[in-house]
Amino acid sequence: MRKRVLVTGGAGFLGSHLCEQLLERGHDVLCVDNYFTGTKDNIAHLLDNPYFEVMRHDVTFPLYVEVNEIYNLACPASPVHYQFDPVQTTKTSVHGAINMLGLAKRVRAKIFQASTSEVYGDPDVHPQTEDYHGNVNTIGPRACYDEGKRCAETLFFDYHRQHKVDIRVARIFNTYGPRMLPNDGRVVSNFIMQALQNQPITIFGDGSQTRSFCYVDDLIRGFLNLMDAPSEVTGPMNLGNPGEFTIKQLAEKVVEMTGSKSEISYHPLPQDDPTQRCPNIAAAKKHLDWEPKIPLDEGLVKTVAFFEDLLRRNT
Repeated sequence: MRKRVLVTGGAGFLGSHLCEQLLERGHDVLCVDNYFTGTKDNIAHLLDNPYFEVMRHDVTFPLYVEVNEIYNLACPASPVHYQFDPVQTTKTSVHGAINMLGLAKRVRAKIFQASTSEVYGDPDVHPQTEDYHGNVNTIGPRACYDEGKRCAETLFFDYHRQHKVDIRVARIFNTYGPRMLPNDGRVVSNFIMQALQNQPITIFGDGSQTRSFCYVDDLIRGFLNLMDAPSEVTGPMNLGNPGEFTIKQLAEKVVEMTGSKSEISYHPLPQDDPTQRCPNIAAAKKHLDWEPKIPLDEGLVKTVAFFEDLLRRNT
């Protein structure tokens, strides 16, 4: 049977890749986006597909459609964008969750929440497991995103307990790949754009802080596996690559890969920037038979090629 699937934030980096995969699976896809960080360029190649539909809509307002499954990805995910309008960021996470959960309850749809590793804050536990409750500054400049996503998780589990809504919650760790925004302030896109233009590579702190980088194709496969899992597998489920690199190692790798003349420039570390971020994915391996397959070097080659093409088209 052809499922009708709603993807909020469907014109974004992750959303557009998800829409592609859902269409390849033979589903009818409704992409909803207000284009705050999503772009029409990300989904232009899908518009000729008769089973793909686009709606400009802000999830902080209710939506009345008939669907079988909902993927709630709507929310700016990089500090540059979510700190631009922090009140709206919190509203997108909280009101958006309420509206999508209300829709799922009405039409009895299965619903997926794109949560984040940011719910762990600057973690005291390493690597992070799903039962760790986090170390989050509730009033800091990142709180609009961290606390918004934490509250969304609360709402998902309360709708599940109170209204028997069929939920799936994924905690997404650093993800990269084609269709990232060049100005989103995330470390992979920043470094690649700076390297390709021979600009100084900006490192905040001394570069010893660590991140784990998951290629977008691996992550989307995790989304689909979680949605296909039995109803008792609600999550929250860590999805990310447990391979850990320092920020300085990433910078050096990007410079080497692009043949750049860039030099590293060090700047003060922003408030509440986590020093370590790495997922424990034992639960995903056990319940979803999932783990990342694409190594960082291979994923970076594809990502660099995307940004090279972007720069060529814009010059």
